[in-house]
Amino acid sequence: MPEEIEIDTDKLRETIDEELEHEGGKLLRTVALTTAVFAAMAAIASLEAGGTVNEALALKTEATRLQAEASDQWAYYQAKGLKATIIEAEKNSWLALDKKPPPDLAPKAERYADDQKTSKDAAEKLEHERDEHGKEADELMHHHHFYAQSVALLQVSIALGAVAALTRKRLVWIGSALLGLGGCGVFAWAFFGG
Repeated sequence: MPEEIEIDTDKLRETIDEELEHEGGKLLRTVALTTAVFAAMAAIASLEAGGTVNEALALKTEATRLQAEASDQWAYYQAKGLKATIIEAEKNSWLALDKKPPPDLAPKAERYADDQKTSKDAAEKLEHERDEHGKEADELMHHHHFYAQSVALLQVSIALGAVAALTRKRLVWIGSALLGLGGCGVFAWAFFGG
């Protein structure tokens, strides 16, 4: 009977385990590094998202205040218009009776017309400021949405990184990296002018 070749299986098993650990360790380090970078980017994107939405809300609040002031000016404009109409009706009543209107009616009518012009100009200026604040707030909200999308992509990327680390599957890590890069791209687009 031929002699069996004896192979040290313990040594072979140890060599295979070391190779797997070495290969898996490299993947784990790569996953950990990319996940840390994506977590940092997610934190920055989250701060930007919060900052832009807060600034947009402050601008919308200011726009609402300006609208209230403009409404006050328009109410003043209408009140002065009504007073001018009453003065005109009083003047016409005197003229219909073939009498001379009191001399104080003309300066009152002129003053009411001047007050109307002043309040109209003030209301229009306030409405212009309101529109500018509203437009700026809308632009900030547009950026906020992209920052929020960036945060979502980065968070999913981080979760996939954890799955890649647990399963030691390179394909899952590649998916994580692609999503993370997409999140970084959306962040950059919003940050640099999107």
